[in-house]
Amino acid sequence: MDLIESAANAIKPVNPECYSTAQRHLDNLTKPLGSLGRLEEFARRLVAITENERPSFDKKVIFTLAGDHGIVDEGVSAYPKEVTPQMVFNFLRGGAGINVLARHAGSEVVVVDMGVDFDFGGVEGLIDMKVMKGTRNFAKGPAMTKNEAMKCVESGIELATGYAKKGYKIIGTGDMGIGNTTPSSAIAAVITGAAVSDVTGRGTGISDETLVTKIRVIENAIRLNKPDAKDGMDVLAKVGGTEIGGIAGLILGAASNRIPIVIDGLISTAGALVAYTIQPAVGDYIFAAHNSVEKGHRVMLDAMGLTPILDLGLRLGEGTGAALAMLVIEAGLKIYNEMATFEEAGVSEKTED
Repeated sequence: MDLIESAANAIKPVNPECYSTAQRHLDNLTKPLGSLGRLEEFARRLVAITENERPSFDKKVIFTLAGDHGIVDEGVSAYPKEVTPQMVFNFLRGGAGINVLARHAGSEVVVVDMGVDFDFGGVEGLIDMKVMKGTRNFAKGPAMTKNEAMKCVESGIELATGYAKKGYKIIGTGDMGIGNTTPSSAIAAVITGAAVSDVTGRGTGISDETLVTKIRVIENAIRLNKPDAKDGMDVLAKVGGTEIGGIAGLILGAASNRIPIVIDGLISTAGALVAYTIQPAVGDYIFAAHNSVEKGHRVMLDAMGLTPILDLGLRLGEGTGAALAMLVIEAGLKIYNEMATFEEAGVSEKTED
């Protein structure tokens, strides 16, 4: 049995009895029933995911996975691919948006080279899991071989499992890769069955003309490569990206270790959709951080039955939305763990039915 199959088989739907246990405690806290809305939902889910009546977030990590994309040769991005390694160095120096927001959330940031077309030469702080120096141009053939796609997913599983063993309690996903909204939109269109034009946005801020090109390129590439919508690995290999595969693996690995995972925007959600296609039970373990302005994002979330936590007009990626959502999720957990019960506070309970 390979690593992907093993992780997928280890993932089981959460036990509904754990939800009931958490709900009984929430209902005994000094507040009207259900008055803290989704904060209570987050607490219930964390208890059910971890099977721990008093879960904690003492160790948090956000993985920012980086990779380049051959599809940029088709003129689908506003930025050159040289920006990918430049931003990796920025992450490592602590100067990017994800670094700022992760510090605010009390989370570590781990930067991973999944497939950047650059030789970093063993730079300190960067985890090297490079599968290839950028994907191939999927307008002319598959982005990756099946083995390369599998290696990306396996690397993500290994990362999640390794950090689970180190005692990390929640994982966030992020990305960096010029051109990566194009494979993400392709994945969204193939797996959800939506029209390419309904899941393709402006990414880094492309013009109307470039958007038309981007849609056409994706449509033609899907016709050329004929990915199987029911086979997540086939879709990933034919029209995906290395960092997207790594994110899919992170999700499978986290869920197989009963660790909640917070996904960021369009690219992270494309990875989640691949993982969901492999094992639908991962949906029980995923928190959707936010609703991106990229229109394909909500289409994918709806396909997995996930409701975003925030809606702030974000479209940066990197894991920024995941960092912000961790703060809100943790607020729900603090309510659950720290708020007094009626008995503890000496407060009279509701008398009406």
